[in-house]
This record gives sequence, C-alpha cells and structure tokens, in this order.
Amino acid sequence: MKQTRWSDSLTQYFPFLTWWPLLRKDTVRGDLMAGLTGAIVVLPQGVAFATIAGMPPEYGLYAGMVPAIVAALFGSSWHLVSGPTTAASIVLFSSLSVYAEPGSMEYVSLAITLTFMVGVIELVLGFARMGALVNFISHSVIVGFTAGAAILIASKQLKNFFGVEIPRGGHVQDVMISFWHQIPYINGYVTTVSLLTLLSGLAVKRLWPRLPYLIIAMLFGSLAAAVLNWIFGITVTGIENVGALPQTLPPLSAPDFSLATIKDLAPATVAVTLFALTEAVSIGRSLGARSGQRIDGNQEFIGQGLSNIAGSFFSGYVATGSFNRSGLNFQAGAKTPLAAMFAGLLLILIVLLVAPLAAWLPNAAMAGILFMVAWGLIDFKEIRHILKASRRETSIMAVTFFGALFLELEFAIFAGVMLSLVLYLMRVSRPRIISRVPDPRQYQRKFATDPALPECPQLHVMRIDGSLFFGSINHVQEAFSELEIRHPEQKHLAVVAQGINFADITGGATLVAEARKRKANGGDLYLIKVKKGLWESLDRCGCLDAIGANNVFQSKNAAVIAIFQKLDKSICKTCDKRIFLECASVERE
Repeated sequence: MKQTRWSDSLTQYFPFLTWWPLLRKDTVRGDLMAGLTGAIVVLPQGVAFATIAGMPPEYGLYAGMVPAIVAALFGSSWHLVSGPTTAASIVLFSSLSVYAEPGSMEYVSLAITLTFMVGVIELVLGFARMGALVNFISHSVIVGFTAGAAILIASKQLKNFFGVEIPRGGHVQDVMISFWHQIPYINGYVTTVSLLTLLSGLAVKRLWPRLPYLIIAMLFGSLAAAVLNWIFGITVTGIENVGALPQTLPPLSAPDFSLATIKDLAPATVAVTLFALTEAVSIGRSLGARSGQRIDGNQEFIGQGLSNIAGSFFSGYVATGSFNRSGLNFQAGAKTPLAAMFAGLLLILIVLLVAPLAAWLPNAAMAGILFMVAWGLIDFKEIRHILKASRRETSIMAVTFFGALFLELEFAIFAGVMLSLVLYLMRVSRPRIISRVPDPRQYQRKFATDPALPECPQLHVMRIDGSLFFGSINHVQEAFSELEIRHPEQKHLAVVAQGINFADITGGATLVAEARKRKANGGDLYLIKVKKGLWESLDRCGCLDAIGANNVFQSKNAAVIAIFQKLDKSICKTCDKRIFLECASVERE
C-alpha cells in the first residue's frame, strides 16, 4: 500500500514514468520517424513564426528546442508538441510592440521576460489543481475547433502551394479573396511540386502504410523541385526555398526581473497565459479524443509552465501546443512523448549539422505536407455524428468552427465554451418535474407517471429531477403555482427528492415557503427519498427545521402511511379513487 502511494506521488511529479515502460523497439522507431518529420517541418515554420512575432529568425528555432523537450517530459499528452505557433506569435507581437521596437535587443528581452512570467503562472495554476477548467471545453468545441484550425492551416499554405502572393495575417475570408484575385498568376511549376508532394504522400500512406510517408513525400517534392530547377532554371520556375538557417545552439538568456518591467508586462502576461493554456489543452484533448488518451489538465498546465520557464533561459519565446506539428506528430505515427523529445533534439542536430542543406527545402513541398496534415485533422465521422445526434451540440460545434475561421483562435474557443455553459445552464435551470401515482397494474403498486391513472384528491406526489439552485427555482415555483391553481383541493404535496442532489439557500427557502403556505391552508409539504447532499444542504441553512424533520421520509411506503394519517377522513369516505392500500381502512358512506 505504501509502495503504491509512493509510486503515485512519484508519477505525479515525473509523469514520464507512466509511459517510459511502453518504450520498445517498434515504438521507439515510430517515435524517431515522427520526431524527425517534426524537426524538419519546424525549420521553415520556426523562422516564419519568429518573423511574425517580431523576433530575429533564429529565435523561432530556439523556441522549438528546449521547450518541446521539457513539455513532453512533464506534460500529460502523448502527442502534443510544444513550440512557436502562429497565434502565439501574433499575440506576442501585439502585446510587446507598444513597448519596444520589434527585432531590437530590448524587444527580445521583453519577450523572454514575458515567457518566464507566463511559465510561472501556468505552473502555479497547475499546482493549484486548476486543470479542471478544461472540463468546460466540451467535445463539440474540440471537434469544431480542430476542423476550423485545420482549414486555417490549409488556407495559410495557399500562398506556398500555388506560388502566389497573399498578404500575411489575414483571416480566412481575406486569404480567400486575395487568392481569388491571384488565380490568373498561379505558378505552374510551384503547383506541380506541391501536388507531387501531396499525391506521393497519399500514395505511400495508402500502399505502404508502415513507411514514413510524410518524409518520403517531402523528399519526393524536393527532388521534383530540383529537377524542374535544373531543366528550366530557378528564374523561370520561381520555386522558393526556405533559405539560410543559423548553425548555432540556443544561447543562454535571462529574464528581466525589474519591478517596472514586470508591472508593464502583467496584463499581457495574463492574456497570453490564458490563450496559451487554452490552445495547448484544446489541442491535447482533440488529439486525445482521436487516440483514446485521457488528458490530465493539471499536469498539462505544469508541463507548459516548466517548458516556458526553461525556454526563457535558452532564448525561447512563448511556446504552446502547435496544431501543425502536433497533428503532424500524430499522423506520422508517434506512440509516446518521446517523439516530441526527438523532434527537439533532432532540431538541434539539424541546425548544427545540415542547416545549409535544409535551406534548399522547397516551400511548396512544405505546403503539400501541411495540406495532408490539415485534412487528417478533420474528423468527418464525428462531425456527422454530432450533426445527427443533437441540435445543441451542433450549434456549439458550428460556433466554434466558424469562430476559428473568422475570429481569433482563442476567441473561437471562448465562444464555444461560453455557449456550452449557457446551454448547460438553460438545461439545468428547467429540472424535470412529473406527477407520480401508484399503479395497481405494477408489482407492489409501484409509482408511475400515467395521466390516465387517478390521483388522490387530497395528496399530490411530484418528482423533481434536478438540483434546486437559484437558476432552477423559478421553474419549480411555476410548477408549484400551476399545481395550486389546477388542483387547489390537493392541499398536501409530497416531493420525491431522489433526483435532487443539493439545494442552495434560494432552493431551501422555496421549499420552506411552500411548506408554510400549505400548512396555512390546512395541508403540508413532505420530502421522500432525500439524498445525503440535499439533507446536509437543507440542514446547514436551517430549512430542514422549518419544513419539519418528521415530514422527511426515506421510503415511499413510510411516507404514504404517515401522510395518510393527516388526510381528512371525511373526504376519504366519499372518495371513489382509493389509490392507496391504506384507503381500504376507511369505510365508504
């Protein structure tokens, strides 16, 4: 027992111990191939993301090295790859450009300090067990967000796929409008390389699924570009490559701990932290839904926090989960977080050893690869299931999907989460309320809901399925009022409470008010099958004393026997319903 507790505590602080025993020759081979693919893909992306963030190009590569390794070691997702992202880069630029000139050393220092502060907040939230916040991100939000982000990935690659000029940073509608105007100028040579990369990858995946189809497609596209450039010349083909990359390790760096800097960056830090955590956990959960893995939100917060703290000392700026590389990692056959660690380590080696060769990688081949990744991220089967299953879930998915396309990514998630909460509150604010009567056709005259069955003229039995809190009380009060209007002769009311988990002060006060009103009219209120949570909540607010402990019963039989003693027997003598067994004890007139 002690050993088990010690083991659980150890894995809580070192989560890699849970997946380390799964490493075998085949899993390591798959992780290595996935890591190599991810390391190659991050080369052009890192440079582009750093440019968007206003950082020198090499800092985008640094952000994909140490942070990726640390996040994989201490996070919970087996497929999430952390590093620089488009959205995080845009948020960073908009937050820091008001304080310093982008690209300057002062700007870099602010970015590193912001990264450290983001990491500290993420770590604190993780240790405070605030990972439960991700429970408010419903499955429909994840499906819609993933599909929208996949289309964003593809739309951002139209420029490289067809060799046309499209301004950076626009939303989907801006990109599509720009692309529409650029259709007459599509570069046939660039498009040929992109299509050959895409088709070769699909062919290898279909015919030889065990082979690393993404790397093969990348090599095939690079070879096609080289052949076209050799035959027609680079000036004719216009096939652009990634360009020169620095051959250096990430230099050591240190955040600026001055109070003035921390004060200036505090608002931006909160905004970046909320976005980074939402993005990382959303991506982790979306991939977890595809792979069948359950994501621990607390551990993911800790992993992201440690990765950004470590990154701030190795010249990295804000890192979070990357949709591009995480989706690529999953598609490439990654089995464990070792793949993300391989990606970080191999990126270091690639930058040191083969950066000049990687500089000849065509942007068109990268676009073809990312088109495949985007297509694989869209879960068409689950989308069809949601569309058929529920209108509410369909609306949540649609809001998140279109929000990802036409708003910022973080706003899309927040919109989906808010709509999920609103719909949930609307549902719980109207608890199920039904009438119950003994059914003589059932064994032991079990209570049933059948409008054709007669009711006692003095007692109404009502079942409430849903907790009594400030949001649901209005619906319950309306049911009480409607009952009083339709059946004023039923002065006694018994509430079957087995479906009520708790009652807040407002809910308890409503029951007390109903009990007092019925007592004043010569009747009473009774509670049947009260759960522990409801009993304790009513007892804490003093409502149980006001209702009367003698009016609370744990079985229907005991309740009927006790309530029957309080009924007006003169009415019973003339009653022809006789729905209770106890009614036989009263002679008819």
